[in-house]
Amino acid sequence: MIKIYGIPNCDTMKKARKWLDEHKVDYEFHNFKKDGLDASLLNDWISQLGWEMLLNKRGMMWRKLDEQTKANIDQASAIRIMLEMPSIIKRPVLDTGNSLHVGFKAETYQDIFL
Repeated sequence: MIKIYGIPNCDTMKKARKWLDEHKVDYEFHNFKKDGLDASLLNDWISQLGWEMLLNKRGMMWRKLDEQTKANIDQASAIRIMLEMPSIIKRPVLDTGNSLHVGFKAETYQDIFL
């Protein structure tokens, strides 16, 4: 089963879900705010993608962090922050069962699904 991870009110999530719906791709939505994030799943993503790809340094949650935390970010602190505030993870995370993808571009989804 294809799973898409994120938060429902994110514009990028809305675009990704709309694309999937329009192309009749069945998927399960995992809402970070409601369903949280499992540490073993996050560690699996990091082993495949690296923590830098998952940590959204352009969003509001990153801007809310203190300067000391931002200046000293490393894998251990990034994991702790992502588990405490899953909204800081770049969205969406798409798990096709065979591969992981972060972010949304219609062209990428087209290559994956069509």
